[in-house]
Amino acid sequence: MSDVVTSAQQGAHQRTSMLAGIGDAAEQLRFVVETVRELSAQDDPQGMVRYYGTRMRTLLPSDGYLSLSRRELSAPLVRVTRFSGWGEVNPWKQKDRLPVLDGGLLSRLIYAGEPVVIDDLASELAEGDPAAEFLAAYGSAVAIPLFDGGESLNMVVLMRTGAGAFVREYLPEHTWMANLFGRATQNLVLHEEVRRAYERVDRELKTVADIQRSLLPTELPRIPGLEIAADYQTSTRAGGDYYDFFRLHDGRWGILIADVSGHGTPAAVIMAVTHSIAHMMDDAPDPPSKLLGHVNRHLTDRYTMGSGTFVTALYAIYDPAARRLAWAAAGHPPIRLVRNGVAGAIDGEHRLPLGIDRDEQYVDSEYDLRVGDTLVLYTDGITEARNPRGDMFTERRMDEAAAGPNGSPGSAGACAQRILATLESFRAGRPLGDDRTLLVLKVTEGPDEGGGGI
Repeated sequence: MSDVVTSAQQGAHQRTSMLAGIGDAAEQLRFVVETVRELSAQDDPQGMVRYYGTRMRTLLPSDGYLSLSRRELSAPLVRVTRFSGWGEVNPWKQKDRLPVLDGGLLSRLIYAGEPVVIDDLASELAEGDPAAEFLAAYGSAVAIPLFDGGESLNMVVLMRTGAGAFVREYLPEHTWMANLFGRATQNLVLHEEVRRAYERVDRELKTVADIQRSLLPTELPRIPGLEIAADYQTSTRAGGDYYDFFRLHDGRWGILIADVSGHGTPAAVIMAVTHSIAHMMDDAPDPPSKLLGHVNRHLTDRYTMGSGTFVTALYAIYDPAARRLAWAAAGHPPIRLVRNGVAGAIDGEHRLPLGIDRDEQYVDSEYDLRVGDTLVLYTDGITEARNPRGDMFTERRMDEAAAGPNGSPGSAGACAQRILATLESFRAGRPLGDDRTLLVLKVTEGPDEGGGGI
């Protein structure tokens, strides 16, 4: 096999750059810019290879070419992925139809992993060499390894009918350019594989999100003397926020809001588990501390112990006849109350989130409400949302929005819409960093008031 470079041949050629035949420096630069600009616009590896081959034949004429690969093969096997005598083949989509050669010249070339010029192909082809089918009609060749992960996994071979037809001085430049192109092509292939994988995952996540949303109330309950508005939004396809309502005896209603640590599919799974546990109590979820204790024990024993996952939750029971609210909290943000134009937190005892300590004891609190009072229950995806500068929305901004202009929060729906509009203006287009849930409850005079989403 011929050596890579010999001093005698170095002096035999005057041009030392493949670009020299294009013209002066300005014309060479124009050729390069046009080439790389078009390559950067390609979104199909096959089209990219086709265009690059056309451009390179301008610089390095050939009468035939081969592309080789040893990916997923062991020595001495080598796969022929392209051959000028075939017409167009897409090796990424037709791999199973491509021939695999067992040993021979092409195998030695790709496993050696060195660029080489062969001046006399006939002298290199042994009798019965499987490469003869592709090389016998040619007199000389240049072989350029294409490296990936430090190994020569691919190779391009250009052939000419005459002997000694390739300029050795071009070999370094050709090797450099071919490998840069090879990396670009491989990146485009990987990009396409990632895109397809993302689409598959996204379809699966959409299914998860659909299942998750099916666990949420399909409509808000009609609770006498109470307006209800709700908003729920995940930061990704699926999330870990959760809210629910429980019809109790004597006309009372349970209202649950929860937030699984983290977000995305893992949080959505724990959210679904929390929903299931909350609905499998043998008796009524009353008082609030009883439901939280039940969920906490089952989460800790079966799902979250040692995982670092936890669930903040607040469960309240509203008695329309007495206009009284009882609640218990597990590490969840406190209820906000708007009364007489002033918004702030209702004091209550807050214990550990669910799923940390199975023996945690939750404590009930009570508060007497008045007609006109507005309650805001939320997850921290609202108050901890950030603007482009990194500032948090905070409880203060939420309270100001909830209180409304001139100290009038308006209806539950109007109050919720104002909070969300203020939040969106504050975020100024910054993506959500966490799931968010908002429940607004307004105490009214009438016994037949109902709820509605926003």
